[in-house]
Amino acid sequence: MPTADVAAAVPTAVIFDVGRVLYDWDPRILYRHLIDDDRALDAFLRDVVTHDWHFQHDAGRDFADTSAELVALHPQHAELIAAWGPRFLESIGDPIPGMPALVDALDAAGVPLFAITNFSHEFWPPFRAREAAMFDRFRDIVVSGVEKMVKPDPAIYRLALDRFGLEAARTVFIDDNAANIAGARSVGLIALHFTDAPTLRAELAALGLVAA
Repeated sequence: MPTADVAAAVPTAVIFDVGRVLYDWDPRILYRHLIDDDRALDAFLRDVVTHDWHFQHDAGRDFADTSAELVALHPQHAELIAAWGPRFLESIGDPIPGMPALVDALDAAGVPLFAITNFSHEFWPPFRAREAAMFDRFRDIVVSGVEKMVKPDPAIYRLALDRFGLEAARTVFIDDNAANIAGARSVGLIALHFTDAPTLRAELAALGLVAA
């Protein structure tokens, strides 16, 4: 029988990131269908619809505003920029290999599942609806664009812990971004840097949450 100290250390819940942990995400998935030339595609993704530009959506800005500003800077790409909003879900690829099965295993083991995602308040609802088979297993999800705060700001982790009713020291957080991992650790979460499903499964098994 485990001692009280050991039992107290066993995590009781898991918080997932979504993009590049549960699902592949890459603007190239969308724009490779719209730009035939590879060099032109690379330049467009590097100089126009950049990650910094998109991060504004994660922080709560409306696509109508950000796209108008971007079109003013790059009027020759107006049509391509306009496609980002209505076709954003096409930039989200398949589930990361092995992750649906791992989520299933955690859910079957009775582990409470949650998520914190940097995601636009406009783009999240249709994605959530499309992937209901995955996200119906989650008890709650904090969406940065709704809250107007983003990872790795410690405030979003504190908000999530409070809303989810979880204790940081007994909660696992999983993310592919090193900065987000550092932010989670700063508030006391057990943060695991995601690389692939087999590695994560082994780490969760070591924590007593799932079978190896």
